[in-house]
Amino acid sequence: MHGGSHLDLAAYLQYFVYAFTSIFIIVNPIEATMVFVSLTQEASPAEKSRICVRTTLVAFSVAMIFALAGDMILRFFGITVDSLRVAGGILLFLVAIDMLRAKPHKKVTEAEIEDATTREDISIFPLAIPLLTGPGAITTVIVNMGASSTLMEKMLVLLAICLTFSATYVILRSAEYVDALLGVTGIMVFTRIMGLILGAIAVDFVSVGAWNIYISMASAA
Repeated sequence: MHGGSHLDLAAYLQYFVYAFTSIFIIVNPIEATMVFVSLTQEASPAEKSRICVRTTLVAFSVAMIFALAGDMILRFFGITVDSLRVAGGILLFLVAIDMLRAKPHKKVTEAEIEDATTREDISIFPLAIPLLTGPGAITTVIVNMGASSTLMEKMLVLLAICLTFSATYVILRSAEYVDALLGVTGIMVFTRIMGLILGAIAVDFVSVGAWNIYISMASAA
């Protein structure tokens, strides 16, 4: 019994690390520092702090809403978690390829950045959405929540989201230091490493989703 509890703890820890890694990498606050710094060059320290808080809160709120309402959204559209796994895995794989090729600012287009320079408040768009919580992040939290079979696993996914955006806040608050310390080259190297991990997670999403769909269709035949 004692050994079984250790196995459960190890399995839950592994599940949490998997959920946190997949969410943190797709949010990618390290790369986001480059966009944050470029869009807040004219802002005062107090204004940067306000933008940072609001950006993180909005991105966190969007992620939590989709995490909690994900099952309901899937049922409304008649989509299975495994179908979303396959579609989301393909999306994440495309993002991973861009990360491996170290394409900066890919989540935010040049047109969006140009539009942001004329906005009074950039915290919601484009920083929170789509830079931090874009389609990839939304898909990832829904899939992780949908794949959770127990309440404990769902709580671990929610904890992973909370930890991801807590780390995001700290990183964005230190954006200028991160940018100066790592530089563009350092951030791109870090992005490539995370892209490799994300690619592996994407393949796992697709393979598990495709296998479950096959099993479901085979049993129904």
